[in-house]
Amino acid sequence: MNLEEVLKLKRIVFYDGDCGFCNTSVQLILKNRKTDFYFIPLQSDKAHQIMSRFNEEIKMNTLYLIEHQKLYKKSTAALRIAKNLRKAYPLLYYIGFIVPPFIRDWIYDQIAKRRHSIRPGYCAMPLEEEKKFFMA
Repeated sequence: MNLEEVLKLKRIVFYDGDCGFCNTSVQLILKNRKTDFYFIPLQSDKAHQIMSRFNEEIKMNTLYLIEHQKLYKKSTAALRIAKNLRKAYPLLYYIGFIVPPFIRDWIYDQIAKRRHSIRPGYCAMPLEEEKKFFMA
C-alpha cells in the first residue's frame, strides 16, 4: 500500500513497537474494536514518512492516531480510540474530555515514562486474520 492509500484509511494508530505495554494496548484495541484500526510501529520508515506529512517529529513515548486524516496524540488519541471500542470503553471518551487536556496529558506522560516497566518484553504475534491491520 503506498503512502497516499495509507493516509486515506479512517484510523491509523502509531505505537512504540518495542514496548510491551504498547503491544498489549494494540491487542486490546484489536479485541474490542467496533471499526477497523490500522497499526504502524513508530520505528518504521512508513511512520516517519507519514509523520513528516503532518510536520510532526516522532517521540517514542507518544501514542499517535490519524483519524479521517487528522492527527491526534497522547491522551486525546487514547480517548478517540476508546470511543471506537466496544463494552464500556466509549465512556472513557466522554468522561475523559471533562478533564482539561494539560491534566490528561500530564497523566499520560506519567504512564508513558513507566511504560517499559509496566509490561516489559511482551509482543504477541497477530492472528492471521489480524495481519492485514499491521503495516511497517
